[in-house]
Amino acid sequence: MTSWTLCLDSLDGLSVGDAVGAQFFVPGTSLGILDGSHAPEQAWPWTDDTEMACCLVEVLRRYDHVHQDALAATFAERFDPYRGYGGGAVVILRSIRNGIGWRAAAEAAFGGQGSMGNGAAMRVAPLGAWHAGDSRTAALEGMRSAEVTHAHAEAVLGAAAVAVAAAEAGWARQVQDRPAPRDYLDAVLAYLVPCRTYAGIVRARRLLGVSVAEAAYELGNGSQVLAQDTVPFALWVAATHLHDYRAAILACIEAGGDMDTTAAIVGGIVAAYTGRADNGIPASWLHNREPLPNDLRSPVGRTE
Repeated sequence: MTSWTLCLDSLDGLSVGDAVGAQFFVPGTSLGILDGSHAPEQAWPWTDDTEMACCLVEVLRRYDHVHQDALAATFAERFDPYRGYGGGAVVILRSIRNGIGWRAAAEAAFGGQGSMGNGAAMRVAPLGAWHAGDSRTAALEGMRSAEVTHAHAEAVLGAAAVAVAAAEAGWARQVQDRPAPRDYLDAVLAYLVPCRTYAGIVRARRLLGVSVAEAAYELGNGSQVLAQDTVPFALWVAATHLHDYRAAILACIEAGGDMDTTAAIVGGIVAAYTGRADNGIPASWLHNREPLPNDLRSPVGRTE
C-alpha cells in the first residue's frame, strides 16, 4: 500500500463525498438517488472542495511535499468561482491571481485576522493519507497547506486535525487494525494545541455513542462554515464510521448544514481506511461522480 495509492483513494473518497453532499442542496433530492438502481441524467458535479484538493494532490505529485508558492499558484490558476467558493476565498484567490503574495492576501482577509473558515480542512485529507504512519509530518504539512489561504489559527489547526485523522486512518489500513473511536480521536488531539477546534474534538470524544442529530446539535454541522463548527463533527463521524464509507456519508447528509464539506472531509478520511472494496466507496457513487482531472492519476515527477 503506497502513499500514492492511499492519497488517491482519499481523493476519490473526498470527491465522491463532496459530490453526494452537493446533490442534497438541490430541492427535491431524496436518498433514493444513492441506491444505485439507475444512472443520473448527468454526473454529480463536485465543488470547490474537490477542486482545491486536486490542486493539493497535484503539488504533492510534483514536489513530494507542500510547496507553498506552487500551491498558491495552482489554487489561483484553477480557481473557478462557479464551483461554489466562499466570498472570502474568492477575494484571496483573485488577489493571488492578480499578483499579490499569498501570505499578504491570506493575512489581509476578514479585517486582518485571517480566515477561520473550513476551506483548509475540506481539502487536506489526501495529504494526510499520503503521510500515513507519520502523523507528525501530516500535521505540519497540513498546517503549511492551510497557511496559503488561511491565516487564522483555528483554520490552520483544523487542517492539521483532518490531516492527522487521515494519516491515522491510512496507517490503520496498512496494519489492518481499526482503532477504537476514542483512541482514534485521542491520536488526533495529541498533535493539536488548545483552541476552539481542539475543544470541539474533546467534546466529540465525550459524545461517542449518541445519535447523529445530537452530535450535530452539540458540535455544529458546518452551517457557520468555520473550522470549529465543522471539523469536530466530521471527526466524530469518521471515528464512529471509519469502517463504513456509505454510513459515514449518510451521517453527514442526515446532519444537514454544509453537507458537501462535511462529507468531503469525512469521505477523504474514511476512504483512506476503507479504499473501494467491501464497505468502501460504493461503485455506483464513484461512477456517478463527475470525473477528476486525468493527469492526477500519474505519479510522474515524484519519487517515493
